[in-house]
Amino acid sequence: MAERADSSNSSSNCSMGEAGSAAAAAAAAGGGMDDCSFAETDDCTTRHLALTLRVDFPGRRLEARAALTVEAQRDGLTRVTLDTKDLKIIKVIANGVEAEFSLGDAQGFKGSALTITLPSELLRGQQTVVEVSYETSPVASALQWLTAEQTAGKEHPYLFSQCQAIHCRSMVPCQDTPSVKSTYSARVSVPKELVALMSANRDGELPDALDDSRKIYCFQQTVPIPSYLIALVVGCLECRVIGPRSRVWSEKEMVDDAACEFEETETMLKTAENLVGAYVWGQYDLLVLPPSFPYGGMENPCLTFVTPTLLAGDKSLSNVIAHEISHSWTGNLVTNKTWEHFWLNEGHTVYLERMICRCMFAEQCRQFVALGGWKDLLEAVKTFGPTNPLTSLVPELRDIDPDDAFSSVPYEKGFALLYHLEELLGGPEIFMGFLKYYIQTFAYRSITTEDWKNCLCSYFCNKTDVLNQVDWNAWFHSPGIPPFTPHYDTTLADSCRSLCKRWIAASDSELNCFSEKDLLNMSSHQKIEFLALLLLEPPLRLNNVKRMQELYKFNNVKNAEIKFRWLRLCLRSHWEKAIPLALEMVTVQGRMKFTRPLYRELYNFEKARQQAIDTFTTNKPTMHPITAALVAKDLHLV
Repeated sequence: MAERADSSNSSSNCSMGEAGSAAAAAAAAGGGMDDCSFAETDDCTTRHLALTLRVDFPGRRLEARAALTVEAQRDGLTRVTLDTKDLKIIKVIANGVEAEFSLGDAQGFKGSALTITLPSELLRGQQTVVEVSYETSPVASALQWLTAEQTAGKEHPYLFSQCQAIHCRSMVPCQDTPSVKSTYSARVSVPKELVALMSANRDGELPDALDDSRKIYCFQQTVPIPSYLIALVVGCLECRVIGPRSRVWSEKEMVDDAACEFEETETMLKTAENLVGAYVWGQYDLLVLPPSFPYGGMENPCLTFVTPTLLAGDKSLSNVIAHEISHSWTGNLVTNKTWEHFWLNEGHTVYLERMICRCMFAEQCRQFVALGGWKDLLEAVKTFGPTNPLTSLVPELRDIDPDDAFSSVPYEKGFALLYHLEELLGGPEIFMGFLKYYIQTFAYRSITTEDWKNCLCSYFCNKTDVLNQVDWNAWFHSPGIPPFTPHYDTTLADSCRSLCKRWIAASDSELNCFSEKDLLNMSSHQKIEFLALLLLEPPLRLNNVKRMQELYKFNNVKNAEIKFRWLRLCLRSHWEKAIPLALEMVTVQGRMKFTRPLYRELYNFEKARQQAIDTFTTNKPTMHPITAALVAKDLHLV
């Protein structure tokens, strides 16, 4: 990685450059080059997955059977290797015959390879069905089991999955790599008072013939997807119709609020279709999860998962919905082949999300949110360190858990590259033409950065001289800030910047010059920007922070994006009154965007450090396993 980043022979033409080409060729070689997977996808590929799941809440496990239709990619195929993690394998049947299998030693975050010996050799193109009977572990990293007390209704337990990036293997034995896409079907047995949903279209309900206290929900996903998009939720759920192809689901306590918050979903869908083509997934439903869900949203096909922290009451955080809708094309339809190329998913999705914003509101709005995203990138680089290889757009992930690499970098550095190209190549309308062509070219496929770049150069073949100006090796392989700083329209940010400068410069005698009217004409996004600007500066004087609370009353705000930044500002200024508020925020919700930075700020505030550790230790058993593992690292406990 360092050799590629520091190479003086950086690419100045429409190619990857020597180092970049070698890396891309290795990634393009197939599943064998996915260092996060044991699956030998050069040998065979999964075409369909049929799941039979029985949800056991008391045992916190899935009793399951996975039937994988695999196709040989070469002659003489005699074995199939699948990814697993913490699974109890009971029996394997291949083509109707019980098959021998072995489970390799656990290798950290990658889990264990399940190697299955086929009863007879397959020729290239031949298919067979491999059926694995198994049970998941109560500590499966893909699954969070909530007790009734952890739900809003307090009456029934709840289960949800989160498979991105490589956690599906703890729920299903599979080729757990984004280079493989397959259709899937499922039959899920749950207690009859509960509802099951999946990242697929619903295909009916049946009584469970083996247990009259249960029912079976059936699902079909007819569009091939990678394993990380398989999703399951079981709970006491209700829905409200919010559009001709959309429902919002949640516990009844918040379903009406969610329906109001997300009522613009169909408008966003139509806007996206006008930009990049037809929506191919049928239904587009939203599920508002319990607060412990670790992400803002997850683009599971047919059923986007979202955090309840989006329920601000004023639709101000609905850009997350635009982001997840955009993934229906960039990420779900066209997918990164390995996690090194994650920017292909996220950079393009941020770009499309902001184009939806542009169409629904104004170009000035797009510029404003892009400016905020650039600050998120600066903070991510500062957190990792400017020379950290994980701040490269195409990092090397050998022996690195993709969860540890997760940050704003692929999102915002990826967007910055696309925005830079937009400016070079003629503006947003022209570049959107390329984005639509790119999606049409690679729909239903998994690709690498080299595939993307070849497509770009082909589409803009008459602008080779412009593309030759781009330092591709620096963009793709150098850590830190991109080689080009974008210039955004600051009109909507100017009032935020002015107010920020006043608070930084204010002495005690000048604090009476501020008033609650300072924020009167600011939108929620401008208030977020104001606080984000302050976080880029040295800590405010404690008296300034106290006066700000007295006037603006940020402690009482409902908008989680505002409150999160405000509490970080308070902790940096060592305001002890903010400690219990921050501890409350990391406890009542588990969105990593908020939880991890708040825990880091608490750790850095000496008077709060032990309280933070004690709070985490107490809450760890009820936290999502992904969040708990990463916060433990933030608190230097592992």
